[in-house]
Amino acid sequence: MIDDALTRAWTSGEVRHAYTARDTILYALGLGYGQDPLDPLQLRHTYEQGLATLPSMAAVLASPGFWVRERRELGIDFAKLVHGEQGLVVHRPLQPEGTLVGRSRVLRIVDKGEGKGAVLHVEKQLVDAASGDPVATCEQVLFLRGDGGFSARGRSDEPPPAPAPTPDTPPDVVLDWATRPEAALVYRLSGDLNPLHVDPAVATRAGFPRPILHGLATWGIACHRLVQACCGGDATRLRSFRARLSAPVYPGETLRVEVWRTGEHEAAFRCRVPARDMVVLSHGRAGWVD
Repeated sequence: MIDDALTRAWTSGEVRHAYTARDTILYALGLGYGQDPLDPLQLRHTYEQGLATLPSMAAVLASPGFWVRERRELGIDFAKLVHGEQGLVVHRPLQPEGTLVGRSRVLRIVDKGEGKGAVLHVEKQLVDAASGDPVATCEQVLFLRGDGGFSARGRSDEPPPAPAPTPDTPPDVVLDWATRPEAALVYRLSGDLNPLHVDPAVATRAGFPRPILHGLATWGIACHRLVQACCGGDATRLRSFRARLSAPVYPGETLRVEVWRTGEHEAAFRCRVPARDMVVLSHGRAGWVD
């Protein structure tokens, strides 16, 4: 059973990550950029001349790895872990290349009850290695399906406020994006080598008919549809982005991002797979500046 006190005290220490323009381009290609090589917006993220960095790349930089599996003494049942939500706050735009330092820590552990699982919130602070200036804050929310009931011998933290529901009015903007059949094969080269996303046998054992796309790839695609819808294609204007990973996507499926303007610089959104009438990202919120 999870040791909640030991888990709550976990920190990653400093994780130093040097990345190049090649890494930045590879990340964009993993999200499907480059499908239209004549599109100036896509070329801006896939060509080293005037290269711009996609803000969602912060989620894969200077990460602590699969620490819940490596730290067996924490008692987390990592085989039943599900990535449930991802948030991003941008303090300053990512550069196309550089060196960042990531510091991760556990924010809270919420017990949902015996047989109902637990929710683990992990924060990663990214700073510029040279100046120490903050670059981005990422929050990863993990659903620990096998670890509910720990507060009977420990303590549960209070859950954060529930996210606002998606508006029930027609969306203001709708954008489609066709993922590529080989999307997971490319995206995994940005750091997540989980065989669930590439090995058909592993996917079958996990209950899927074929390998699924990385949740952070779906999240990243939605992020940049929001940049197009709300920021005029200028990724440096985005300041916050958050969504719940509610269902898997299969490489090759078309995603539909539906956007509701909720303020001058705010929007709600969700992401669907129309062919299956399945919401794959929910409770989305984004913010930007002029």
